[in-house]
Amino acid sequence: MAEIAVPDGSWTFDGETLRIVPGSDKGIDELRRALGDIDVPLEAIAGVSFEPGRKGGHLRLRLRKGADALYDVVAGALTPPADPYRLAVPKGRTGAAEYFADEVRDTLRVFQTPSGPCEHYLVRVPDVPITATAGDGTVSFDGERIRLEWTGWASSDKEKLGPQEFPLTDVASVEWKPQSGMGYGSLRFRLKGGGPGLAPDKDPRCVSWGVQRYGGTTALVAAAVLARLPRDVPEPPQPLPAPPADDVHDAVLRRLAELGRLHQSGVLTDEEFAAAKQAMIRRLQET
Repeated sequence: MAEIAVPDGSWTFDGETLRIVPGSDKGIDELRRALGDIDVPLEAIAGVSFEPGRKGGHLRLRLRKGADALYDVVAGALTPPADPYRLAVPKGRTGAAEYFADEVRDTLRVFQTPSGPCEHYLVRVPDVPITATAGDGTVSFDGERIRLEWTGWASSDKEKLGPQEFPLTDVASVEWKPQSGMGYGSLRFRLKGGGPGLAPDKDPRCVSWGVQRYGGTTALVAAAVLARLPRDVPEPPQPLPAPPADDVHDAVLRRLAELGRLHQSGVLTDEEFAAAKQAMIRRLQET
C-alpha cells in the first residue's frame, strides 16, 4: 500500500483503488469539501505525476475519458485549490509524493490497464437532488428536471423572464467554464433544437458569475446532469495481451528493491515500507 497524508488531504493506493480524502482545514475549497471522499478504481486512471514547484509541488491524477463525470465536465479548468485530483505537497514530503506516483504508474504498467474512453462511469457520480448558488442564480436538479432561479446579481433580461425550468430530456449538453479575467464563469444548459447561445449574463439557460462571486459547487451540478444524459458508448478497446509472467515478476522484484532503497534513505517510514512491501509480495504471489 502507498499513502501520502499532508494538510491538503490524503491519497491512499492499495493496488486496486486510489482513495482521495480532502483535508480538514477551513481553507479547503468548498467544492472539495462538498465532494468528500473519492474512490478511483485502477481501471479509471490514465496516469499520475508529481509536478515539482517552488514550495514543494503537486501530485496530479489523470483519468480516462468517461470515467468520471466531474473530471469530464470541468475539462481541466478547475484551479488547484478546487481540483480534487491535485494534491498540494509541501517540501518535506516531495520524496513520498514521487514514490506514490511511481507506485501507481508501476501498477498500471504491470496490469496493462486500458487507456481509451470508458463505456460507463467508474467514479461515483454526484447524488441528486443537488443545488448550487453562484453569481446571478441558483440551479437545482432533482434527477429529472433542472430549475434556475435568479439572485440580485441577475441582469434585467433574466429577471424579466423569471425562473426557468425544463426536463432533462430537453437537454442536449451541459457546459461549465470558470471565471477568467474579466470574462464570466458559467454553467450553461444547451437545449435540443436551441439556437446560438446568448452572452452568459443574458442567457436564461445559464447561471453566470463574474468577479463578485466564484462558481462554488456549480461544477457538481454540471457533473450530476452530465452523468444522467445519454452518452455515446465508445467502441470497446481491443484486449491487450497479458504481460508474460517473467515480465511481471521482474517488475515486482525491481519495485521491491527500490522500496528497500527508499526505506534506507528515510523517504519511507518503517510502517510505510512494511505495508508497501507486503502489497508487492501479494502481487508477486498472484502472478
